[in-house]
Amino acid sequence: MTKIWAMVRKEWGEVFRHKMVLFSTLFMPLMLTAITLVTLYFSRGDGGAGAMNELKELGDMAAQFAAVCEGLTPAGCNQFIILQQFLALFLLVPSIIPVTIASYSIVGEKSARTLEPLLATPITTTQLLGGKALAAAIPGVLATLLGFGIFVIGAVFLSVDPVLPAKLFSPIWVLGIFTVGPLLAIAGVSLAVMISSRMNDPRAAEQTSVLFMMPVLAVFFGQITGAVTVNTDFMLLLTAILVLADTLLLFFATQIFERENILTRWK
Repeated sequence: MTKIWAMVRKEWGEVFRHKMVLFSTLFMPLMLTAITLVTLYFSRGDGGAGAMNELKELGDMAAQFAAVCEGLTPAGCNQFIILQQFLALFLLVPSIIPVTIASYSIVGEKSARTLEPLLATPITTTQLLGGKALAAAIPGVLATLLGFGIFVIGAVFLSVDPVLPAKLFSPIWVLGIFTVGPLLAIAGVSLAVMISSRMNDPRAAEQTSVLFMMPVLAVFFGQITGAVTVNTDFMLLLTAILVLADTLLLFFATQIFERENILTRWK
């Protein structure tokens, strides 16, 4: 673990020199948090009519949403139903930031010709990739938690129902922020490793890896249109899928990163 954390510190020192990486890490969670807080503020004047109309339109799903809103006033229910749509936005942070960092970290080693001296040190492939993966995943997870923390504090002051902030720690939000988010970060890093292993330009690697965010956006827009129902069962299923996907992606990422051929193939 000592070598892995040494690698993490080295990666952070090099990667965060790039203004674009630093900007993405800081700006994205703050921007998404601001969007949700602004939406929460402007939903204060509805008085609950929007929630009641939406429940009527949902038909068979009305009972499910009514259970979610249990303990809330109609106005508070309206705000909470609106906020439910933004959970997927918070999952964009651990999807994009680790990919951005990993792309610069790995391809940067190629561009700067610093991989050969690194491989000459007494570090195993697992330690090397583990350090790079942690260096990319940790900022994404911490940025997500920071944005969510600011969001919860803002909800205390902007919600029309004092019970609403506590609802943000319901199973669906806890699973999303504390489980699905880190799993997405791991998946993103694994994909970035595989993609970067075949590319030499950091921007091209980042642009290709960012396609990883498309499924998260699909869930967000599917939820808005009613095509996807993001509930606790959905989050549990997504967690199981991501655990399996992360296991496979980490395996393939390690296999693609062939230490024996890396010096000749990456030149």
